[in-house]
Amino acid sequence: MAEKTAQSNRLISYLKIYFPQMVEWFEQLDIPLVCDLLERWPTLEELQKESGEDLRRFFRQHHCHRELMERRLLGIGGAIPAGGDGAVIEAKSTVVKVTVRLIRSLLEGIAELDRKIEEVATKHPDFYIFDSLPGAGAVMAPRLLAAFGSQRDRYSCADELQTYSGIAPVTESSGKRKWVHFRWACPKFLRQSFHEWAGHSIAQSVWARAYYQQQRRRGSDHHAAVRALAFKWVRIVFRCWKDRVAYDESKYLAALAKRGSPLGKLVVVGMGTSL
Repeated sequence: MAEKTAQSNRLISYLKIYFPQMVEWFEQLDIPLVCDLLERWPTLEELQKESGEDLRRFFRQHHCHRELMERRLLGIGGAIPAGGDGAVIEAKSTVVKVTVRLIRSLLEGIAELDRKIEEVATKHPDFYIFDSLPGAGAVMAPRLLAAFGSQRDRYSCADELQTYSGIAPVTESSGKRKWVHFRWACPKFLRQSFHEWAGHSIAQSVWARAYYQQQRRRGSDHHAAVRALAFKWVRIVFRCWKDRVAYDESKYLAALAKRGSPLGKLVVVGMGTSL
């Protein structure tokens, strides 16, 4: 993924020199549609020589939405070529074609890796635990499975995993002063996995959404609120992982209500508002 991002950034920098319209017409350049387009028409002049019907056929083959296709065709017809030395444009367009081939190869490799990850993850005996988590899906469930691993005696309590992953903040003190700050020394991919999944869970879990909104009302910015949510999620998933049970939202909501948790009351209020 990092290499694909690097090549995409190079592609953008080259196109901005002689074909800047591509950056305006496409939100993403590291996609098969753009790769195919630039391999066939690496300059605006070559693209504008193609008939409108041939371009429509090209976009339809790539399942481009009709309204978006027509907007792009209108842009192609009215675009003005960037001025510059012909030799420079020829050199840059040649480099773009090479970069596009690299991106295409990376896309194929990433797709193959994704297939392998899915195949291996779904066969893992603990996969059902992480597949049951709200917002995990096909992408995050294998990452969470890898984050926890299979060695259950590695962590004696959730606190150890929260600290190791960087989700738990650092508390420092000096004299009468005490302050809390972001934890920098940690496995970044592990922390990012918990953070991303917690963000996805907001739309899928009633209590997660209520807790996130509570944190925002208290003054936390988006990422601080998501980290606080991830902190709670790690404790919940740790228990499921230790007990080898799938997550059940209804059971967790019932437990909140039984304990008289303030979060449980927020959930009830939130559900009432949505109704």
